[in-house]
Amino acid sequence: MLMWDEAVTGYDFGSGHPMDPVRLALTMGLVRAYGLDRAMRVVSARPAGASTLRLVHRQDYVDAVRAASADPKAADQSYGLGTVDDPAFEGMHEASALIAGQSVGAAEAVWRGEAAHAVNFAGGLHHAMPGGASGFCIYNDASLAIARLLELGAERVAYVDVDVHHGDGVQAAFWDDPRVLTVSLHEHPQTLFPQTGRPEETGAAGAAEGSAVNVALPAGTGDQGWLRAFHAVVPELLADFRPQVLVTQHGADTHFEDPLAHLAVSLDAQRAVQEACHTLAHEHVEGGRWVALGGGGYAVVDVVPRSWTHLVGIAAHQPVEPESVIPSSWRDEVYARTRQLAPARMTDGRWPVAWRGWEEGYDPADRLDQAVLATRRAVFPLRGLLA
Repeated sequence: MLMWDEAVTGYDFGSGHPMDPVRLALTMGLVRAYGLDRAMRVVSARPAGASTLRLVHRQDYVDAVRAASADPKAADQSYGLGTVDDPAFEGMHEASALIAGQSVGAAEAVWRGEAAHAVNFAGGLHHAMPGGASGFCIYNDASLAIARLLELGAERVAYVDVDVHHGDGVQAAFWDDPRVLTVSLHEHPQTLFPQTGRPEETGAAGAAEGSAVNVALPAGTGDQGWLRAFHAVVPELLADFRPQVLVTQHGADTHFEDPLAHLAVSLDAQRAVQEACHTLAHEHVEGGRWVALGGGGYAVVDVVPRSWTHLVGIAAHQPVEPESVIPSSWRDEVYARTRQLAPARMTDGRWPVAWRGWEEGYDPADRLDQAVLATRRAVFPLRGLLA
């Protein structure tokens, strides 16, 4: 199932802001160019209502968003609204609630068995906190989707976040809830917003300790290190946790062309992790229940549409071949919308990506291996696993 409503492009912080909604329109255009909209059901869910938003967000914050949405000049910066990162705009509440509604609708459909996999690439706004906007995120659709799953009766939900930025808002929402395992692989907080996500952040003391997992990757990490870190942490945790639903966030800002971060990951490695998440859902989740979200990504022509079109194809069980030539109709659309030249193929020329598994040995002098080992030592013993 693919969640889509043209109105999500109304999530628009204005000219010059990195979160350009054209990335969503171009992604859907590429999905259509490959016929993937015919390979899976395309659905638009209702915007998240007041009671749904309150599953995660405080009422006073929702009221502040509504007020700023009606009059952007009245935005209350104490809630993170009207700032450089999160400028207020007319209709902000409606657009944000619509994106949240798509993720909640995806979670509901997967839980009820209406679809094994559901994708909302407009979602993944993982920085929003219960009482404030942060990092281009107004409502935390990922947290809301997970909260709805718990409300529907789920007892174990795993959240895996591979955005270049720490999934701090989702971690915060479920910090003391052992029913939710949050795993985030991100650039080290010393060099990137939001300056959180160290290995020592493992969840609230008590029953939830070990339910938060953070892999803080050194700046400059490329394909081999990124894949090595993912496979050294995520599969073992999911096999142990046995989630009833897997929710993943696929921010495309790990890419070497992204202007806001410092990793060096290719489109091909991003595709490899998407495939790995799909495989892990089928291996460790009853019925393969998988909700896949978008996230960050600010190379809005070259990277984001290709990365998330791969995600849609994988979820539809019709993966797009990396070497395939991108339809000329989409390249024409790109030029018409942006006056930029579009990429010609669905690869960065690195497919298939080779990487070395953790079981092949640890190099104590390698910064990537040091980061992985720090995470395993911090979390795995808390979960009864060998570090």
